[in-house]
Formats: sequence, structure tokens, C-alpha cells
Amino acid sequence: MKKLAVIAFGGNALLRSGQKGTYKEQMQNVTETCEALLPFLKRDYNLVIGHGNGPQVGNVMLQHEAGNQMFSVPDLPMDFCVAETQGLIGFMIEMGFDKVFVKEGIQRNVVTLVTQVVVDKDDPMFQNPTKPVGPYYTKEEAEKFAAESGEVYKEDPKGRGWRKVVASPKPIAIENIGIVKRLADEGNIVVTVGGGGIPVVEKNGCLCGVEAVIDKDLASALTAINIGADEFYILTDVPQVYINFRKENEQALGKITVAEAKKYLAEGHFTEGSMAPKMRAAIRFVEATGRQAVITDAKCLADPNCGTRIIA
Repeated sequence: MKKLAVIAFGGNALLRSGQKGTYKEQMQNVTETCEALLPFLKRDYNLVIGHGNGPQVGNVMLQHEAGNQMFSVPDLPMDFCVAETQGLIGFMIEMGFDKVFVKEGIQRNVVTLVTQVVVDKDDPMFQNPTKPVGPYYTKEEAEKFAAESGEVYKEDPKGRGWRKVVASPKPIAIENIGIVKRLADEGNIVVTVGGGGIPVVEKNGCLCGVEAVIDKDLASALTAINIGADEFYILTDVPQVYINFRKENEQALGKITVAEAKKYLAEGHFTEGSMAPKMRAAIRFVEATGRQAVITDAKCLADPNCGTRIIA
């Protein structure tokens, strides 16, 4: 049996610090990340890919805002924005792999699934939205938008302005997960749960979109658990996870247990919105499967002992 790996692309797989986010920049970044997966392809792994979409959703929201102001085109909710970016990022990943396949003489199909992810309508996060999305505004603009729409805006901790915030509920089910597994087992590379998945809740027997953003690492972990993945990788912009990050006593973490990971989390070593959710996703996978999760930079994947490895 071929091994099955789920790999969650981090934000730098698409857009890197200092870049404007042009199509050319993003396509180059995606292609380099796909090239970094050659060790898996050469060992004939079956692959499932998850990815983030933060900057892309922000750009879509800016486009909607401009259309609204100039032409009275109505804004679209977050679930629509996530669906839109799933399609465009999936296309870029397919193109990135295609370039690698042509160069390396590999015959594989890449399939992108626009994926809904179910959350609990009673998740407490809906009562306390904290996930910032979209552009920055002045305090006056934010107050005006909040009064008009009833949406919540909060000040950025770094003083860059005010942003809309939405709930970030936990994923509880992946729609069409059986199809994801079947396609992957057949040798197709499957791109799914993009941006954490389109957030939906069950209502009167149907699924309805909600104003929320799902953490892509948690959604990728749940995907890995549900399809019985042998390995789970979270790609980020550092080769390993660190404690005491950027301090004199900074320490890179190699192989650690779930108990150690939880201890470091509780001690506040990992930043929310950065490494903390990645560590929680890794823990969730390891606890559910007893298998290993790896957090690392895509450039390190050629080393079989790369990154921070979380074990039971």
C-alpha cells in the first residue's frame, strides 16, 4: 500500500513577506512549494493538500468593497469569499504541479475540490469573533461600517488600524471526505479544505454558509484523521518550531511528545495567529491516530528527519 500524506500549505507557499501579491509572484511561490514536494512524489506517496487563503480573501474583500462604492455591487459574505479563493488558489496549485510534472516526467492528476466544512452553530466562538479579515480602516470608518452592517471591528494590536473580525469555530466534519480519500487512494493529488474550508452549519437538514473563517491547519488535521493519513505535515516559514523564540535562550524543537507540546502551549511559547494553531492541529492529529505530525519549512522536506516532529 502506498503511504498517504496530508500537507497543509502555509501562507508563504502563496505570498511572502514584502511581496505585493501579483499573480506572477504567487505562481512562482506555489511552483517552488510544489517542487519541494518532489521527495514525496519520487517515493510514490498519495497526497492531499490543504492551504491558507488569508491575503487572497483580503484582496477579494477589497474588490467587493470597491465594486460596492463605485457601482453599488453588493458585498458577498465570507463563505462566498472562501469559495472564490478556493477555486483560484486550487488553480494555481494545479498549474504549479503541472510545471513540476513536465520537468520531472511525472504522470499524475491534480484535482481541486471546492470543499464545505461543517461547524457547530452553537460554537462559542460565534459569540466572541476574534479572527481579523480584510483591509485596515480608520477608527471612524470602522465605526461607520459597524453601525451600518452590525459587523464587529477591532483595533489591530500593532496599531495598523481597525479590521473586521469574524468567528473562527472548530471544524467538526468535512463534506465529501469519502470522495477525497477515494481520489487520493487512486493516485490523484487532491487539493481540499482550502482556507480551512467553506464554513457551513446544519439548519433544517440543509447546510448553510456562515460568516466565519476556519483555521486551515485544524481543517487539514481533521481531513488527515478522517482519511487515515499516515503522515501529516504543516508547512510554515521556519525550519523548526522554537521555544523562547527570538530570545537569547531560543531553542529549536526536534522530536517532542504531545505532553511536551501541550506544556509549551500552556506556557505561552507559541503565538496565537501564528504557531499556536499549528501546534494544536498537530496535537489533534497525533492524539487521534498515534502517528507523527511534522511542522517545518517546505525547503527542508528532502531531509527525512526535518522539522519539529510531534509524537504520541
